[in-house]
Amino acid sequence: MSLSIGIVGLPNVGKSTLFNALTKNKAEASNYPFCTIDPNVGVVKVPDERLEKIAAISKPAKIIPTVVEFVDIAGLVKGASQGEGLGNQFLSHIRECDAICEVIRGFVDENVVHVSGKIDPADDKETISLELILADLGTVEKRLAKVLKEAKSGDKELAKLAGLLSRLKEILAAGKPARQLSLNDEEMLIIKSLNLLTVKPIIYILNSDEEKDKLKVEDGDIIVLNAKLEEEISNLPEEEQGEYIKELGLAESGLAKFIKASYKLLGLITFFTTGTDETRAWTVKEGAKAPEAAGVIHTDFSKGFVRAEAINWQKFIEAGGEQKAREKGLIRTEGKDYVVQDGDICHFLVSK
Repeated sequence: MSLSIGIVGLPNVGKSTLFNALTKNKAEASNYPFCTIDPNVGVVKVPDERLEKIAAISKPAKIIPTVVEFVDIAGLVKGASQGEGLGNQFLSHIRECDAICEVIRGFVDENVVHVSGKIDPADDKETISLELILADLGTVEKRLAKVLKEAKSGDKELAKLAGLLSRLKEILAAGKPARQLSLNDEEMLIIKSLNLLTVKPIIYILNSDEEKDKLKVEDGDIIVLNAKLEEEISNLPEEEQGEYIKELGLAESGLAKFIKASYKLLGLITFFTTGTDETRAWTVKEGAKAPEAAGVIHTDFSKGFVRAEAINWQKFIEAGGEQKAREKGLIRTEGKDYVVQDGDICHFLVSK
């Protein structure tokens, strides 16, 4: 399941530094705007303490985590919606992502220039948000004008679409993102082809050591982290990272919090498979039924699905493994209508 989060923000706010920390791929992080022209893409493992605990029981040859994809998109500037700073090219990169991470600068560093000449997180957030809203407003207005002409034929579906587009235009024109408009599943499906930027789920990163109450957001979660420190941690050998994080007085790195929050932002859950060969985490959309989850492992499994055997990961550990869990009757048999739960350990039976 390939789902991606686009990292956006003004130039020199720490996007590429954050991306480097996430992926250890050294995306160029230079002290000038537009140093990132083509988006850098990195696949990042999702930290999950459950995976190690399950593996400690099964003792597999391999442990495979689930992943999420991040895209480092070049810095946007005021006027991007009108093409400023290669804005149209960069906005198209955001449209291809499933969700947005907006990085906002809160740190002070005289050696790293700020595009507007001052450190003002609220203003930076407003600038980026407004450019995305204006880009969407242009898209909606163009589509609405066309639909209104076609709707004169009396087509009821076109009239419904015109009404939906008018609601979108109204909220965008008021300077609010489309995600703040209450849309049902049918309406979301209808506007999917518009590929609106501000309908995508969003998470904010305040790149600072300061507390988050200095920046208020209404339409997404906010995580405060020091991207430079997170990059420093990620460059340590893996066995040393945990100790350094403890020395800093933290339960986990800001990066781990961010990755987990990003995974949740996409509406994803994790289920596991385990045995002597491998213990593996798999990704499905929340609400996925057993045949869909089986299809993530192999497409043929979805077609040939017969039934699933499932157990919560904690019960698996408490029982001491699969065999003991079976003896205690803890492994459930589920059919095709079973909705897979986050933390399930599953075994799928399929016909050949």
